[in-house]
Amino acid sequence: MKRRRGAVTEPGCLQAWTAESQALADRWRAAWSSGQGGAAAASEVRRQRGGFGELLLRMQGLPAALPALPLELTILYNSLLFTVGSSDSAMEGEAEGIRQGLLRVLESCGACGQDLSMEELWQKVLQEVTVQELQAPLQRLGALQAAWWLSASRLGPTASLFRLLGHTKDSGGGHCIKKENELLSLLKAWRAPAEDISLPLVQSAEDLKLILCTTAAFLQGLQELEAGNFPTALSLLQEAAGGFCSKRVLAQIYTCLGCCAQRMGKPQTALQHLKRALQVDFQCLPALSHAAAVYHELGETDTELQALGLLYEALEINAPAAASSSPYFLIQTELLVHSPILSSLLRYRHPSEVKYLLAQRCLQDGRVTEAVELYLDFLALLQEGLQQQVPLDHRSALPRIPEVFLEAASAFEQAGRLQDAITVCEEVISRTTDLIPRMSRVEERLEQTRCPSSGAELSQQKETLCCLTWRAAGYLNQGWAWAKLGESKEAITQFSSCLLTWLSLLGQRRGCVEDAVSRCVSLSVPANLPEVEVLRKIRLLSLIGRGTQFLELGKHKEALLDFQHGLRISPGDPAAASYLVQALWKLDRKQDAAAHWQKVSQSPPGDNGQQEGQGRLCPLYLEWCQQQAKFPHSASLDRSIRDFLRATGRDPAR
Repeated sequence: MKRRRGAVTEPGCLQAWTAESQALADRWRAAWSSGQGGAAAASEVRRQRGGFGELLLRMQGLPAALPALPLELTILYNSLLFTVGSSDSAMEGEAEGIRQGLLRVLESCGACGQDLSMEELWQKVLQEVTVQELQAPLQRLGALQAAWWLSASRLGPTASLFRLLGHTKDSGGGHCIKKENELLSLLKAWRAPAEDISLPLVQSAEDLKLILCTTAAFLQGLQELEAGNFPTALSLLQEAAGGFCSKRVLAQIYTCLGCCAQRMGKPQTALQHLKRALQVDFQCLPALSHAAAVYHELGETDTELQALGLLYEALEINAPAAASSSPYFLIQTELLVHSPILSSLLRYRHPSEVKYLLAQRCLQDGRVTEAVELYLDFLALLQEGLQQQVPLDHRSALPRIPEVFLEAASAFEQAGRLQDAITVCEEVISRTTDLIPRMSRVEERLEQTRCPSSGAELSQQKETLCCLTWRAAGYLNQGWAWAKLGESKEAITQFSSCLLTWLSLLGQRRGCVEDAVSRCVSLSVPANLPEVEVLRKIRLLSLIGRGTQFLELGKHKEALLDFQHGLRISPGDPAAASYLVQALWKLDRKQDAAAHWQKVSQSPPGDNGQQEGQGRLCPLYLEWCQQQAKFPHSASLDRSIRDFLRATGRDPAR
């Protein structure tokens, strides 16, 4: 492209602009050499941004002229670097300053490109502008453009730009991974132009190239990790770990490597990466959080609790640290890598989340005394307004608050603090009663129309099921607590409340609760929802519990009915079947009792194990109740039934 004629810059102006640019760059280098940090460094960045910005405005106030363009593009490069360095949000959107600079390059050659996109504008400039003096400034500006595009995860345009910068033809591969690998190759092959003494830079193009390479590898590694392509993600993240970045970013990369290895089923490798992250930056607390999760996966409870304890202490002492990188690297990897998966992996837990995890893990591991103290601390935090401090979203370790109360009640029960457990459950019952939406009108409308309900109605239905579950679980735990205290009548009252609560809330006058729950969910939500399964388990445990207390009071017929209903809910349940045998025997229905006993005795071992497997799927707050519902082996009952079978001429071994 030919130069445009008639655009002339006075030599005096050009010399003055060059001197001013040199003075600003020298001042920046002096500040860098002095090692200023913190507020002083930030103030100097803002001052430099203003100085280069004002100088650029004066130059762009005149028509574009080729002799001044190398200096103008260099000042634009420096000005944009300070714009980025003074604001984390500067990398969002397009770099309008770069667009303006490219249009002035075309203007100096008598061309225009106002209607072109940024990709088209770069293609036009790099393919048509052949003036040698502009090549190095354009190359540097192109690298800066790549930083903007990488910050928006625009890998395709970045690769196309570096093909133009490196005069490389498109390889034509259509596969996404090949394109991404090609991007890294193009970045590494690009030769950053040497710095001209007369056109000083505040951050060299070579440094920028290294940062772009690290960023590209990190971004692609995160994308592959999110897509589930773990071997490719591991390779790219390892490439990033060997790149040019701050210790803070390096620790983040090692944390991502640890998470990738964990998802690949390599927990020991994951721990090595996570430990490396903490060695690089001991304030990278998400690495410690992930390490605790790996120890949990390995079943190393002691080490997991130690890691959680250290994490809690660190979070209590220090708030999440700000960026610790040098302020004199104006463009850094941390400004370019923005990804939802990275935010998720590097999420800092609230100290109270960690305290809850400690309580939960202690309860799961049978460390009841420790669990009780931790749950008490956590409940105290709830009273202080913890709900307003911790977002209870899908990323939080905290379950819904009623579930925390129920887990605490379970811990109290296991520690023998039964009255405390009853009090906590009463709190759950009283609070969830007010939360349960009235469903009768919605249900009637759904039955009349027989059409799918709206999203809001579905959400309301599911929320109602949650509230029903919590309230029923509160009654269930109270029932078993009263049973342990020897108060059979009070226990029966609570078990009955557990069974009747759904019927009364759903407006059912007769029929079984199972039908009521099925009717509630069949029109709107899947029948295999976790809440529905838990409700079924609660009903079974309530029937067994009430049946055992009827046996204690000598009400054998009532007990028999409860055990029979329990077997309808869960056919073959070992506890319900064994209690059924006992009730029949006490009712002197020995023939029936013996028949059921033989059926239970001949059940394959897997049937008994089935209940154990189901128990592991139950919420933590139901595990104690499930333990209480197990049938205590009765040698005397077995002996009596065997004697009866022999006396009637039947071999008990058959």
